[in-house]
Amino acid sequence: MNKLFIRIKTVVCAGAVMVMASNTYAQQPVKSKVLADMALANNYFMQKWPDPGASVTVKGTTRTSNLWTRAVYYEGLMAMYKIDPQKKYYDYAVDWGEKHQWSPRGAVDTRNADNQCCGQTYIDLYLIDKKPERIEKINQSIDLMVNSEKKDDWNWIDALQMAMPVYARLGEIYNDDKYYEKMFDVYNYTKTVHGGKGLYNTADHLWWRDKDFVPPYKEPNGADCYWSRGNGWVVAAMLRVLEVMPKNAPHRNEYLSVYKEMIEALVPLQRADGYWNVSLKDSTNFGGKELSGTALFTYGMAWGINHGILKKKTYLPIIIKAWNAMSKECLHPDGMLGFVQGTGKEPKDGQPVGYNNVPDFEDYGLGCFLLAGSEVYKLSK
Repeated sequence: MNKLFIRIKTVVCAGAVMVMASNTYAQQPVKSKVLADMALANNYFMQKWPDPGASVTVKGTTRTSNLWTRAVYYEGLMAMYKIDPQKKYYDYAVDWGEKHQWSPRGAVDTRNADNQCCGQTYIDLYLIDKKPERIEKINQSIDLMVNSEKKDDWNWIDALQMAMPVYARLGEIYNDDKYYEKMFDVYNYTKTVHGGKGLYNTADHLWWRDKDFVPPYKEPNGADCYWSRGNGWVVAAMLRVLEVMPKNAPHRNEYLSVYKEMIEALVPLQRADGYWNVSLKDSTNFGGKELSGTALFTYGMAWGINHGILKKKTYLPIIIKAWNAMSKECLHPDGMLGFVQGTGKEPKDGQPVGYNNVPDFEDYGLGCFLLAGSEVYKLSK
């Protein structure tokens, strides 16, 4: 009877239900609750993976744990460590770096941004304890790219988040513009050349994931295909670069401009329930709640307020709605995160997405959640 009553009430009084939901998600979370949610999700993962160096086997393929999905998790863990400096977090990250000899995945000569993503955490740990071995190999890997003429490596937009912050960090550490210049060259090729005329739509201020989605490709509803998490990676790339680049660093204004354009473009695309669809402009193509893209956009907007770039009055309600939705509807009592789209490059990949569906890799979704939480925490009461 109760279920039937609720269903009828939803149909007859849809407006009232929406108001009630709006009130539920309007309450700004307190710091202790944000941190507790982050700790719950993180502890679930650390208990599931007690050995940071253990290989990851998915669908019969075994990969070393310094792959990009795990590297994104450690980005989130290090962000959490900055607001809650527990020794166990630091030790877990150091153990991960040591197990991989502080090397990019594959080898030093890799040009793949996914393989270099681990360098973000290696450098974070180096800045805490400046042991040269922590930075030596990732520095060598980036130097090989800096010293080459090739600049078409980042032919998918995820690569921007995976690699750009490494260049920016090295530029800051060594006070050397060569890292900023090379980073811009490769980034700008992605933005303006790949796919014919570049992967950034300067009209919509959103990115096509790669050349496969540049028009004439269209979504089922006729809109361009802008994948949520892919655009989330770019937002994260822009802010993580801006966070460390000096004010007078070359091309800094380019990243600030794209960051602002994207954030503004994302506002009207937020769903009423706080999430963003996996296909940003087509709710009919695997539409529904999804954590990873939503968390990255939340991270980007909260960071913007915390750094005085975005207006709190405008963006705080959007952030609160998104964070509370993830906290209330994605976080399981044991710390597992639901509604995380599995790996892929477009809306249909990694499906189904649901509360109880476990993605092929659980780590990057958690990393995105921790990144968002680290900035929401700073906003909270």
